[in-house]
Amino acid sequence: MRFAMVHNGRHNGIALIDSDHRMRVRWENQPSWPGSLQSLIFAGEAALRDAKVLLTNAPEADPATLRFLPPIATPPKIVCIGLNYADHSSETGMLAPDYPTVFGRFASSLIGHGEPIVRPHASTQLDYEGEFVAVIGPAGRNIPKSRALDHVIGYSIFNDASIRDFQMRTPQWTVGKNFDATGAFGPYFVTADELPPGAAGLSIRTRLNGETVQHASTSDMLFDVATLVSQLSEAFTWEPGDIIVTGTPAGVGLARKPQLWMKPGDVCEVEVEGLGTLRNPVVAEAV
Repeated sequence: MRFAMVHNGRHNGIALIDSDHRMRVRWENQPSWPGSLQSLIFAGEAALRDAKVLLTNAPEADPATLRFLPPIATPPKIVCIGLNYADHSSETGMLAPDYPTVFGRFASSLIGHGEPIVRPHASTQLDYEGEFVAVIGPAGRNIPKSRALDHVIGYSIFNDASIRDFQMRTPQWTVGKNFDATGAFGPYFVTADELPPGAAGLSIRTRLNGETVQHASTSDMLFDVATLVSQLSEAFTWEPGDIIVTGTPAGVGLARKPQLWMKPGDVCEVEVEGLGTLRNPVVAEAV
């Protein structure tokens, strides 16, 4: 199943993308509204299946006329993983970690597919990071790795756009990773049954103005989805709707010579096999 959250200028809607790539939408002001994706994920897989039934015969909508929202507007936790591809660790001059490098994002930084990534007044060092997202379904703590994927309900795409000079000002990366309108998320939420276990073996590619700047396989991750879910559950309880932004491969602008920063007028795309393409223009922060 493939869902999206959209807005028509007045109301939020939930969309089902069917096997013919048509988008069928129910709106929150309609009696047939099944709920937001966030509420359905909280309710579980059966609620998603019921929503699919409700949406299968919903009116078709033209995606070009709608605004895409982040699939989950306010995840309870946005857990990001740094240095999760060996080639990315190497290009940044850092050792590959033997335990996941974790930092957090705030929901206030999230934007949807098609929405502009904003380069702030404070810096020109706006970098791209194409990644995929694992979405938690059933809650759990101290989860064995053998059962970890039972807690993953689906997947999506993320561009962890980073303000590098702010990121590197302190040992903690939080500020540089949380500027407003830098966390592009979407366009779709795809249920786990549509993909290989742990979303392994998928091509992940980032393009800047049509040129490929990152290309890898999700199997290249140092810590796969099951490992991340299991190891981090030793520390905290996973909750429905939590997202894990799983890390970026080599090719980031910071490590290039000369360095390559996103600038107003650019378009950045992150494509993950089986998940679609997240596309965002870049704009300057409004005066």
